[in-house]
Amino acid sequence: MNKIFKSTILFLTTVLALGALNSCQDFFNPSQDLNITEDNLYNDWYEYRAAAMGLYALQQDLVEQIVVLGELRGDLLTVTPNADADLVEINNFAISKTNKYASPSNFFKLIAATNRFISILEHEHPDVLDATVAINNYDRLYGEALSMRAWAYFNAVRIYGKVPFIDQNLSTIEQINTFIASSETYVDSIYIQYSIDGYYNDTLPEPRVIVLDKQYFDTERVILHFTQELEEKVKAVGVNHYIDNNDNSWEVTIWSDWSYNALLGQMYLTLGDLTQSVRYFEKIVYNNSTNRRYQLDDAFAFGQWQNIFLNIDSREHIFTLSFSKANQQQNNFQRLFEPWGANEYMLKPTKTAIHKWETQWRGAIVAYDYTTPDSSKTIFPGQPSDFSRGYGTSYLYARNNTSLSEMDYLDMLEFKRLQDQRSVESIMENIDTVVYKYSIGKDRFDLDANFIIYRAGSINLYLAEIYNYWNYENSNGDVQSYTINALNIINNGSNYDQSLNRSQLGVRGRVGLGSGEAAFKISNITFLFDPFTNKVIGHRDLTGKLLEKQYTFENQIMEERARELAFEGERFYDLIRVAKRRHDPSYLAKIVSEKYSGSMKTNIYNRLLDENNWYIPYFE
Repeated sequence: MNKIFKSTILFLTTVLALGALNSCQDFFNPSQDLNITEDNLYNDWYEYRAAAMGLYALQQDLVEQIVVLGELRGDLLTVTPNADADLVEINNFAISKTNKYASPSNFFKLIAATNRFISILEHEHPDVLDATVAINNYDRLYGEALSMRAWAYFNAVRIYGKVPFIDQNLSTIEQINTFIASSETYVDSIYIQYSIDGYYNDTLPEPRVIVLDKQYFDTERVILHFTQELEEKVKAVGVNHYIDNNDNSWEVTIWSDWSYNALLGQMYLTLGDLTQSVRYFEKIVYNNSTNRRYQLDDAFAFGQWQNIFLNIDSREHIFTLSFSKANQQQNNFQRLFEPWGANEYMLKPTKTAIHKWETQWRGAIVAYDYTTPDSSKTIFPGQPSDFSRGYGTSYLYARNNTSLSEMDYLDMLEFKRLQDQRSVESIMENIDTVVYKYSIGKDRFDLDANFIIYRAGSINLYLAEIYNYWNYENSNGDVQSYTINALNIINNGSNYDQSLNRSQLGVRGRVGLGSGEAAFKISNITFLFDPFTNKVIGHRDLTGKLLEKQYTFENQIMEERARELAFEGERFYDLIRVAKRRHDPSYLAKIVSEKYSGSMKTNIYNRLLDENNWYIPYFE
């Protein structure tokens, strides 16, 4: 390795500190002092905090890449004629190394910066490594950095399938790039001891030679390595700002104990370790906080659901990267999704995505005949559409820079129910679909929508997914199932503590779909309905077919995750997770290929039958 000069170290420290100025807007409030008390006041505390906030600026740089790769490769998002070549490549699963969304550079930048920060804390404050020493703010900063590094590796390996393991001694992007480009063995000839403000001691008395073997970690190895690191090294996560600034949003705009648990639960779920995964998710959902935050009540019920994306609220948000145009923190979501003004409208919802909301029905009346199932019939179809999460919130219809009126929208749904295709086409002529989730409450040129990494809706659905398969042995030695808990989480929240003075509603319940015919059910006879008329059109007999029942319910959960979490960056990885659990790549291939037509549909289906094509082969 080339010798690293003092100016390089000082430059990196300056960059990290300047990055803090592009972080959460409350850093511009000079009166806050970040919960510093007499016993933990250090002369360099603000330098540590500034450097830590620089890490969040680097994490912000990853959000566009995460959404594009997590959604465009799924079934809910597609390209428009305005899409650039990079987006078309991703949509067609023909991604080149020169594709800007394929580059691991921003992951490496974050890993380099966290490596440096972690090394500084371990050297200057070695108590962070001693679990017997009382927790202080340096432990909390250490937990933030370790969590952020683990998150970076986890998201990178979900994209690339394998990633190089970057030794903690490599703490600049230049070193990492040299390491990646090197042969299998990389020699670092000068060992440098860092401090928060540059060199601590230019070199050790006798410079050491560090030999680094290049290793590539696949998904399993990344998860096993970083879950162990987080569980063994982290004492606490997140400096408590609320005590000083009385701002509830702080706790969910940095890594915290809540998001630490969410990350561990998500990694174990991806690995297939349901027992470990449920342990961490239950710490979030079955918590002992005063208001039982992260259980789903009426805080975001019905028309209030869109407020999840308008504000930051600790009842729903677990970890959200905050953006602010006033502080030069912007992203490209509006530019990619909006057809108005100077925005480029390069990505849009698929018909598949739209139908997931528009084929939900509430208030239906069905006459079931379980003796002669074919005699069952719909008496009253009810009202179509998931109004709270669908039109006007997750997506819009637009024509000539104007969105479709609510009246025309309702008429269109009614004509679909009546199977009056001519009237549907009259209303929908020259209409296109628009992702609206990142435009709620925004002016055309704000470009500063927040990005939610973890929130309550997702964690509750993860729990339901696990409970569908999770059996346990009770005190009598009998095996019992948690399936009913999964249903309750989704439908009405009745598995939560009902003694609290709050209304537990569940994922579907808080948008009016958790009761009656709209509620999810598991039964031996499963009835099939026409999605646009809600008429009974058939049935399946699943008597004695436990695995088929689990798959059927899991399919419903994945559909619910699509409605709840569309365009938030997780769809493709949800499909990968289920396909791997079932050992069935055709599950993913069929769902994703449905958004294409003609020979392209067949080509994509066949391509995705090979699991290697689920990843960008950047390191081949």
